[in-house]
Amino acid sequence: MASRVEKLSLLSEMIAFAKVDDTLKTIEYNFLIGIARQLDITQEDFDYLLNHPVNFAYLKTHSERIVQFHRLVLLMNLSDEINKEKWVRIHNFGLRMGLSQESINRVLDLMESFPNKIVPPDVLIDIFKVQYN
Repeated sequence: MASRVEKLSLLSEMIAFAKVDDTLKTIEYNFLIGIARQLDITQEDFDYLLNHPVNFAYLKTHSERIVQFHRLVLLMNLSDEINKEKWVRIHNFGLRMGLSQESINRVLDLMESFPNKIVPPDVLIDIFKVQYN
């Protein structure tokens, strides 16, 4: 399980990703609040992170990194439009987390073929499993 510092870093990273277009839509805010609850982050800490990002903390396990990447993909798809900047940013987040470039590209390419552009978790895991082995 991730430490408190890692959890705050994960959430801070997601907030930064959501704010890439300088706005935080209600649907994105609600999604992020849900993630904060899953991570046992208080409303007070969440509110603080909105304006005070914390430094990136590298996740130790490959599975934690895949889960975080999946959260980012879900967050990206909440927006009505997926612009080039978000696409590049999620790709770079994946690389910074140490995920395979080939797997990241495969997930982002496959996204279009699923309803609501949501890659099912089992498909996502299989994509990363191939590269991890």
